[in-house]
Amino acid sequence: MHALNLQAKPLSLSEHLADLAVDALIDEADLSPKPALVDRRGNGAHTDLHLGLMHASALSLWPAFKEMAEAASAMGAVGLPLREAIGRIGREGEQAMLATTSGVNTHRGAIWALGLLVAAAALEAKSSSPNAVSLRAARLALLDDRYAPKPLSHGAQVALRYGARGAREEAQLGFPAVLQRGLPQLKRSRANGHGEQNARLDALLAIMTDLADTCVLYRAGEPGLRAMQQGAQAVLDAGGSASLSGRRRLHELDQQLIALNASPGGAADLLAATLLLDRIERDGILQGAF
Repeated sequence: MHALNLQAKPLSLSEHLADLAVDALIDEADLSPKPALVDRRGNGAHTDLHLGLMHASALSLWPAFKEMAEAASAMGAVGLPLREAIGRIGREGEQAMLATTSGVNTHRGAIWALGLLVAAAALEAKSSSPNAVSLRAARLALLDDRYAPKPLSHGAQVALRYGARGAREEAQLGFPAVLQRGLPQLKRSRANGHGEQNARLDALLAIMTDLADTCVLYRAGEPGLRAMQQGAQAVLDAGGSASLSGRRRLHELDQQLIALNASPGGAADLLAATLLLDRIERDGILQGAF
């Protein structure tokens, strides 16, 4: 075989976006030390999850993210046909995930958030700022999928009970936890020379300070939510995860949330969304590349 034939085939836009979405999920899972979440140290507050399972789950979602991006590119506009296509693909992706994890829900919320963002990015590749992508994602999320299952998820049930903003509403508002908390803190910590891993931890903590995380509410109620929000703010007030004082507070928060069985899975999903939008913006990979 001629050597030139061994060169890798250039990725399509949909393949590239699927790569970025999976990378964001894996980067979120690997980030350590995250309070009460699965990371390189262990299982956090979970008994049914581990890091290898999180990696396998993320990889299983690559075809779904690719198909969502392809649907957006083919349809070319925000509308009910695209919304329902994304919903169908997301449900099929969820089944593939559950088959991979033997029924454990690892990334259901992330399929929703990152799926919308991938589709929104594919709609207009040359308009890939976080604000622009999030706005298109919000317009999609506001449309009702006629084929969506009627039973409420645990997160939706908790959102109704406590009057909290669930994953659906977060997307419909254009991901304010990402645009107003996660991304600004990520950039501040980088600018202050805190290092990439610490900047990502600080971004997660910034999201946690204000988010009514339905995963925490479901597992630990309002006391758990207050502990999460106040503890995350205390870490940032102490100098963030790059400071010795901040690390001490982060360890205390980790132990407190584990004791409460309060794992901030909603914040973790939104950190993955933050990392995805950040990568699209920083690398400029969509600007005229496809």
